[in-house]
Amino acid sequence: MPKLAKTLSEVEVRRLRYDGTGRRTLHAVGGIPGLALQCIPSGGRMWVLRYAVGKLRRELALGSYPAVTLAEARTLAGAERGRIAQGVDPVAERAAAREEAQREVAPVVTFSMAVDEYLAFKLSEFRNEKHKAQWRSTLDNYAKPVLGDMAVDQITNADVLKVLQPIWTTKTETASRLRGRIEAVLDWATSAGHRQGVNPATWRGNLAPLLPSAAKLKAQSAAHQPAVALDDMPQWFSALRKRDGMSTRALEFAALTAARSGEVRGATWPEIDLDKAVWTIPAKRMKAGRAHTVALSEAVVRLLRLLPRLKREPGDDRPDYVFWAPRGGMLSDMSLSAVMRRLNEVETKAGRPGWLDSVSGRPAVPHGLRSTFRDW
Repeated sequence: MPKLAKTLSEVEVRRLRYDGTGRRTLHAVGGIPGLALQCIPSGGRMWVLRYAVGKLRRELALGSYPAVTLAEARTLAGAERGRIAQGVDPVAERAAAREEAQREVAPVVTFSMAVDEYLAFKLSEFRNEKHKAQWRSTLDNYAKPVLGDMAVDQITNADVLKVLQPIWTTKTETASRLRGRIEAVLDWATSAGHRQGVNPATWRGNLAPLLPSAAKLKAQSAAHQPAVALDDMPQWFSALRKRDGMSTRALEFAALTAARSGEVRGATWPEIDLDKAVWTIPAKRMKAGRAHTVALSEAVVRLLRLLPRLKREPGDDRPDYVFWAPRGGMLSDMSLSAVMRRLNEVETKAGRPGWLDSVSGRPAVPHGLRSTFRDW
C-alpha cells in the first residue's frame, strides 16, 4: 500500500506546477493512495494513479486537469483502486482494448492475399522456373481451397491438418513440402503484423504428434518400389532391347546407370562426354542438390552413339535432350512407366507371370531398377 500523502485542497492543487527538474513533476494529492498530479514543462497537467501489480509498477492516466477536477479524480481513482483489489490490471486492460480496436479497423489479410504478397519477393530467389511454378502450384492446388478465404490470424492447427491429411500418406513428398510452404507464408504474415502466436504449420512440437513422420513414410515408400527380381533381370533386359522407341532406350539407359527417371529424362548432350565415357549431372537436377558424375560403361556409350540426335531449327533454344519426346521436349514421367507396363503385358498375354517384385509380388516399375541394381 503506497504511503498516504497529505490531502490537498482544490486551491492547493490549482497552485501545483512543474518544478524545473527532470521530464516531469509528480505531486501526490492525498485522499486516495497513489493519486498524483503530473506536471510537465509545457504547462500540461494530468491525473495519474500509481499502483503495483506484483513487482510491476504501473501508472494509469485519469484525465487532464482542470478538465477533471480534484473531486472527480479522487472518485475515479477510488473506483480503479477497488478494481485493482479484485485482481484487475487497468493498464493491461486498456492496452488489450486498444489492440482489439486496432484489429477491428485493420484490413483483413486472407491466406490467398498473404501467398501473393509473400511470393512477390520470395520467387525472385529461385533461378529454376520449374521450382517457381511448383511453389505456387502446390499452394494454389492444395492450400488455397481450404485456407484461401480465411484470415491469417484465424488459421489453426485443425485448418492446416485439413489441407495435409488427405495427401500426407499418398503424396508424402508433396505434402511435406506443402507444409513447409504454408509455414513460410504464415511466418511472413506474423512478421508483417497480420497475425500473432505460434505458427499452426510448424512441425516440431506442433504438427509432429498429429501426423506420421514424413521421412519414415518416404523411406517405406522407397523400400516398396516393385523391382525386377535379380534372377529375372537378364531375361527382362533381353526383352527390353528387342523393343524400339526413345522411351525404351531411356529405360535401358536407366537400367545401365541406376539413375532416377527424372535424371535420365532431363539428360542433355552437353552433360555427356562420350570420349571420356562420363555423364556429369549438374547440381540443380540432382535430388541432393550436388553435382553427380556417372561413369558410363561400354554398353551405355554404344547405346548413346546409336541414338538419333534431335535437329533444332534456328532460334530454337530448348535444351538438347538425349532422350526426347516427338515434339522435341522432355519425355513425360509416364513414358518409362508405359514401357515397363507393356513389357509386363507381353509376358502375361503369353501366360507367364510377368516381371514381378520378389517380395511384394507386384509388377516392377522403373524406379525399382535402382533396387535391382543394389541387389546385384
